[in-house]
Amino acid sequence: MSRSRFAFPGSHAIITGGSSGIGLEIAKQLRARGCSVSVIARDPEKLARLEAQIDGVRTASADVTDVAALKAAVDLLVEKSGPCDLLITCAGAAHPGYFLELGDQVFRDQMELDYFGTLNAIKAVLPSMVERGSGTVVGVSSVAGLIGVFGYSAYGASKFAVRGLLESLRAEMRSHGVKVLCAYPPDTDTPGFETENLLKPRETAAISAGIKLRTADDVATSIVKGIEKQQVAITTDLQSAVLVRIAGLLRPMLDAAMARSAREAK
Repeated sequence: MSRSRFAFPGSHAIITGGSSGIGLEIAKQLRARGCSVSVIARDPEKLARLEAQIDGVRTASADVTDVAALKAAVDLLVEKSGPCDLLITCAGAAHPGYFLELGDQVFRDQMELDYFGTLNAIKAVLPSMVERGSGTVVGVSSVAGLIGVFGYSAYGASKFAVRGLLESLRAEMRSHGVKVLCAYPPDTDTPGFETENLLKPRETAAISAGIKLRTADDVATSIVKGIEKQQVAITTDLQSAVLVRIAGLLRPMLDAAMARSAREAK
């Protein structure tokens, strides 16, 4: 039996972290496909520029780690544009570093933003989707949510948590008519990635140097296509697609390759 495709025209999509990077490019593409698009982000100035840049987009300012503020933002956007048919959780950031040099607060902050920020957004829209018996939730994990990467002990753990949440939720939501998808972007050229590079240990930078950097537009295109096809695991390139399917089997080879890159960087 063929998998049904997501119908973009007239659907209401809410994107968290959509004022820059991958989220911004997704917002552009969804508007071009006829979606009603709402964006939630922290910075009101960025949101104002977004409204000027994308015709018809609606915005609300909220921090995804603030449950009450995020719920209020979602309620406001739903009041203006109707129930949420598609949620995409793009809010997130990476703070790499050597495990023994990262403070405890870094680990907590990564979980608050990347994991709980995703969880909070899903909780804000899911009851309505279940009530209506339809809807699609797309969480953004990372290739670092598939395999452990040198220097990403804090970030990787948060993205593994996102992956685990979505896999569990997918099983639970199947009988309610709600689709749960997970995207695994590789290294992507965004403002956040530029900041991340300033913090990378040299070994992590050496490992990243062997991976092709993708544009935000390329990654957004893959995510939008994945949504249309209702793909459970959304990837941008062949390497990521292979990792999704056989990460466990490849782990010894991947570990050896990363260890070699780390040694050479010393």
